[in-house]
Amino acid sequence: MGKIGFDNDKYIQMQSAHIRERIAQFGGKLYLEFGGKLYDDYHASRVLPGFQPDSKLRMLLNLKDQVEMVIAINAADIEKNKIRGDLGITYDRDVIRLIDIFRELGLYVSSVVLTRFNSQPAAKAFQARLESLGVKVYHHYAIAGYPSDTAHIVSDDGFGKNEFIETTRELVVVTAPGPGSGKLATCLSQLYHEHERGVQAGYAKFETFPVWNLSLNHPVNLAYEAATADLSDVNMIDPFHLEAYGETTVNYNRDVEAFPVLVAMFEKILGECPYKSPTDMGVNMVGNCIIDDEATRYASCQEILRRYYAALCDAKQGKGSEDTVFKLELLMKKVGITKEARRVVAAALDRAEQTGDAAAAMELPDGTIVTGKTSDLLGAASALVLNALKTLGGIDSELHLISPLAIDPIQHLKIDHLGNRNPRLHTDETLIALSISAVSDAAAEQAMEQLSKLRGCDVHSSVILSSVDENVFKRLGVNLTCEPRYSN
Repeated sequence: MGKIGFDNDKYIQMQSAHIRERIAQFGGKLYLEFGGKLYDDYHASRVLPGFQPDSKLRMLLNLKDQVEMVIAINAADIEKNKIRGDLGITYDRDVIRLIDIFRELGLYVSSVVLTRFNSQPAAKAFQARLESLGVKVYHHYAIAGYPSDTAHIVSDDGFGKNEFIETTRELVVVTAPGPGSGKLATCLSQLYHEHERGVQAGYAKFETFPVWNLSLNHPVNLAYEAATADLSDVNMIDPFHLEAYGETTVNYNRDVEAFPVLVAMFEKILGECPYKSPTDMGVNMVGNCIIDDEATRYASCQEILRRYYAALCDAKQGKGSEDTVFKLELLMKKVGITKEARRVVAAALDRAEQTGDAAAAMELPDGTIVTGKTSDLLGAASALVLNALKTLGGIDSELHLISPLAIDPIQHLKIDHLGNRNPRLHTDETLIALSISAVSDAAAEQAMEQLSKLRGCDVHSSVILSSVDENVFKRLGVNLTCEPRYSN
């Protein structure tokens, strides 16, 4: 577990103040495109130790009386049940989840916009569901020639045919369940309609990564490249900013490539472009809140390694490509790390070699490494969790937290009644059995109280884990990697 490298309180204060300044710059109405994860940015919390996953949302709460939320979702993504990879839920379900979260926190959700709408049956059904929940729904359409044919886009037949989203507050945050949802087009369409109505409004972008005032090859920025390696995206020097100000900043290749088109759109909508570079459009203050550069470098290198193992497993399972693996290997060389930099890897592989079966290892907050092996009763992941809880709770390693007599009927249920072939307990079954034992056993109760301490711990498995075990580790907040091989 690394040192704190990021001042989260300073970030929330500084970011809120900067957004207020940008609202004032445009006369009191700003459309803010929110890139990345708004509520649960676990990537940022991993590479910037001290950054809280909900920091951006907490920052918006400082502006609660000024802000309203508009959620964009691509109608085609609804139709094909696109999945949000980190949570394993469809984009439409995530929209409902986000609405609930925002409302519970007191943020005003004014509407949902269905982008690239073409009367898709699933999109229409989703609209009916939203409207039954009291959420306004608007339609935006595919525009021929977008984004290059600016004359057509900025016209009655382009943005003009989109429905105007009625907003009432100074700061309109446009967010989405994932990339490709049409956030930028939604913001620009609104600027067009506002201008047609004689209302002065502006646009800005809030994208946490890449961090514009860190170097191009800083591990924090390279970790972002690792996170998007499957998208063929790269960080690059912003040439427009360099030319305009003589200052070197880092931006995203797609934003740099699209900037001339955005300039043309702004000129057609507003008469002139308020920005001289893609960097100018951003409002990100993350780089100003790093307090321990060494800690963020170490954490980012570990993130690159985790992405590398994830890519290896995706390729093995036919969900990813060898090209992605190759890109991540190049990033590892750039930051000068090898697989040995992840301590739990060697520990898991050594344990697997000793036992001749699947094994797993975990690094605890104090740096202690514990392992788990496969047995007749428990899978390696389950054994690892129990061993980690024993170590954290100061419990005798030889003590059974769950009686073998209690495990036997669970195995009987799995094999004889539920049709499973593997009698060993998965992590979810193990934790349920442990919680039952905790009712009458003080040691089991003590072990249960240690669960929160697993958050942020590194785990490596000598084999690809089942989706059940993987999801439990994800919910526990554990940073899991696996060898790209299947268990026998």
